[in-house]
Amino acid sequence: MIKMNITKADRNNDNTPILSNKEIDDFAYAVLEDYSPNLLREPGTLDYEHFIESYLGMEIIYKDIYYKENTPPVYGMTVFRDGTVKVFDKENSRTAHPIIRANTVIMDNFVTKNNGMALFTGLHESGHIFLHQGVYSIFRAGQVCCRKKNTGNAKQWTAEEWREHQANHFAGAIAMPDTTFVPFVTNTLREHGVFKRSISLDQNDDLDILGKDLLPERISEVYGVSKQAALVKLKKSGFVIAPKN
Repeated sequence: MIKMNITKADRNNDNTPILSNKEIDDFAYAVLEDYSPNLLREPGTLDYEHFIESYLGMEIIYKDIYYKENTPPVYGMTVFRDGTVKVFDKENSRTAHPIIRANTVIMDNFVTKNNGMALFTGLHESGHIFLHQGVYSIFRAGQVCCRKKNTGNAKQWTAEEWREHQANHFAGAIAMPDTTFVPFVTNTLREHGVFKRSISLDQNDDLDILGKDLLPERISEVYGVSKQAALVKLKKSGFVIAPKN
């Protein structure tokens, strides 16, 4: 397992790494080159469970992670130090606080019902393992708890939101590496008669269907991600341009 060389960190915010998306992309490439180089040459689905257990040396367990009513559900957690985790014990209809060993990834049972969601959650937690051990092994009770959130302006993000962004970007970069993603999308667009670099949404019904549905669905089938994750990657890569509000 290779390690990320983090040279800049925000000492005022739990040593949150200061990283560009390009740096995370380059690191994800290096990880794949070390773990499974074939995924850099041919589009395919990364086996997140094998990756976490065999490459990262972490244990994966599955629980019904507890979260308060009217709050976003928790998709996954990573435990860096021995400690208790609050879960829901369905068999006895009560909450429980089992002791979880260090170096454990907890996947909520809910996400495992959706292969794309499970893949991205597992790789998101992997991002925390690579990028944020220096944060969570010391601070935050040795755990990181991840749930779906809609963030606003990046200039106003908290340190926690930056860490979540970094883990999300890592997950997208390693699940859909640019070395295969760019030619795959380019070829797929050409198969549909589109020879320009990008699609602008909400300007043409056929292109909207291609950009919002057909292309994300094809990416989902090949890379094993959700259509939502595929669309986010398409937008970040400049293949799909959403209208400005």
